Amino acid sequence: MTDSALVVVRAGALTTVQDLGRAGHAHLGVPRSGALDEPAHRLANRLVGNPEDAATLETTLTGCAVRVRRATTAAVTGAPCPVTVDGRPAPWGAPIRLPAGAVLEAGAASHGVRGYLAFGGGIDADRVLGSRSTDVLSGLGPDPLAGGAVLRLGTPHGPAPCVDTAPGAGPVRELVLPLVLGPRDDWFTARALHTLGRGAYTVSPASNRIGLRVEGPALERAREGELPSEGMVLGALQVPPDGRPVLFLHDHPTTGGYPVIGVVPEHRLAAAAQAAPGTPLRFVPRPARSRAGR
Repeated sequence: MTDSALVVVRAGALTTVQDLGRAGHAHLGVPRSGALDEPAHRLANRLVGNPEDAATLETTLTGCAVRVRRATTAAVTGAPCPVTVDGRPAPWGAPIRLPAGAVLEAGAASHGVRGYLAFGGGIDADRVLGSRSTDVLSGLGPDPLAGGAVLRLGTPHGPAPCVDTAPGAGPVRELVLPLVLGPRDDWFTARALHTLGRGAYTVSPASNRIGLRVEGPALERAREGELPSEGMVLGALQVPPDGRPVLFLHDHPTTGGYPVIGVVPEHRLAAAAQAAPGTPLRFVPRPARSRAGR
């Protein structure tokens, strides 16, 4: 057993290893995967002196707890939560020095969904197609954390910055997402586009790393039938036969046959990753530039 490791004490609802993902493999049927809230992932790494692409732990709602076998620096970002070291309060959003044998626990999120735990040197999981990320759809990458699992830590890259705390995003009271219409918005009626922008949706508890599902009115089709399977991109808003759209996140399938009414720009997806079930959701549709005469 190596001292450069950590042991999972409490795995939480769903805790996975994530870095910036494995872009460029959609032609193989492999989605990007990677941290859903990239700004929070990048911040956690900066707080411990890691490069931004080092692997972190991504928690879901209930946090996790780990014991470190070597002295290291850690940080917890993303969804705000109580943080303790050996049961004593520790800062969220700031570097934490952990002695060998200490238990770091990130508790349940006070708001938001996903937290990020970074450690000096990063999680040293085996790379698959260039990434250490867990892909829950394909099963590539490390398994989701389980109690008693041992994860290697990499060699620290540099000292942690001298900061007291780093700013974090506030609660998502209403999720407002811009939506570039197309390529299949012509499969839906004008009434459907009006419905989409009214803000009558909420985030469904059935959401996961594959897609954010919604509860609310169905979108009315202008055409019958289904499409031949075609490529899907990150941020695609696909509409299955029940008419309730699904926003594709980082572990999304790379092809699909249901029409995509629009695409949410990638830089706005971090907010979707932190929208808890029941959060009001409103899309703001706008035409693609080619259709706006530009």
